[in-house]
Amino acid sequence: MDDLVLPGHGTPRRLRCRVLQSPLAGVSDPIFRSLVRRWAPEALLFTEMVHATNLELGHGRAKVDGLDAEPGPVAVQLFDHRPGVMAEAARRAEAAGAFWIDINMGCPVRKIARKGGGSGLLREPQLAMGIVAAVVAAVRLPVTVKTRLGWCGAEADPVGFCLGLQEAGAQLLTLHGRTREQGFQGRADWGAIARVKAALSIPVIANGDISGPEAALACLAQTGADGVMVGRATMGAPWMVGRIDRALRGQALPPLPGPAERLALASEHLRALVAQRGDQGLLIARKHMGWTCQGFNGAAQLRQRLMRAATEAEALDLLAQAAAGVDGPFSPPPSSARAAGNGASAWP
Repeated sequence: MDDLVLPGHGTPRRLRCRVLQSPLAGVSDPIFRSLVRRWAPEALLFTEMVHATNLELGHGRAKVDGLDAEPGPVAVQLFDHRPGVMAEAARRAEAAGAFWIDINMGCPVRKIARKGGGSGLLREPQLAMGIVAAVVAAVRLPVTVKTRLGWCGAEADPVGFCLGLQEAGAQLLTLHGRTREQGFQGRADWGAIARVKAALSIPVIANGDISGPEAALACLAQTGADGVMVGRATMGAPWMVGRIDRALRGQALPPLPGPAERLALASEHLRALVAQRGDQGLLIARKHMGWTCQGFNGAAQLRQRLMRAATEAEALDLLAQAAAGVDGPFSPPPSSARAAGNGASAWP
């Protein structure tokens, strides 16, 4: 696969990997990104979604500070409904070392959408185009957009909306194949992504139901998209971006990490979060341990105990005991379970 080059407005960017890691609120922090980077050193990763107003008020700067020190490309995803505030936030992100600036127009969370941000912009196309134009004028970096097919099925006009974003200056679009009304229910409409790709001249990244290498290859074959973005399938599986990248390059896939490797990864992730965040790090680690400790005998009981662990030492002891007793092969869940976001309950 050839590299994907975005010209920007004075600062061009080159993508050497056509698999992107989705921004994930409460997940894609620097520690998680460092784990993904082990298997996908050249992939474009994203910060957690950053509220431009909070950045203006001095909050949320930890999400963008120090990006230039990370060993691979990291883009900043911003959301808000005020063009001027978005432009200023983009300048801050550019100064912090963002690889490029992404604008979120797809987040389905009600409290974000009802304030006009995220997927709320799907109902305000002129405002959406104005935000893109303002951010493009503010920075030298490429400006991209992540969006959905529409607010609901009756209102959806993804081709028209995405053509407007392109005209406003977006240099790449990531399109999730569901409407805001669907959230993450039902199947992603890859056919709709194909129609948008055919209508646009800028690159289109397909998103939605990219549960693993086979799904990624099938999606690209159907949509003709320029790459894929992977989100929920990486929760508890930071190797997923790298596996999909290898598949797209026609390379052999290594075996999936087994129980012992997963338990070691869960221990490492826990230690790093507690070292950085203290007691709050233990609380954050619980969801990661729940996602990672899957697919082996006794995993369900272990997860229950980990959720009740009151200290880092107690959780580490539980993981060590489990590592000493694991046997048998790793048994991944059906891809549909992971794609539906039900990994914690669908695995043994």
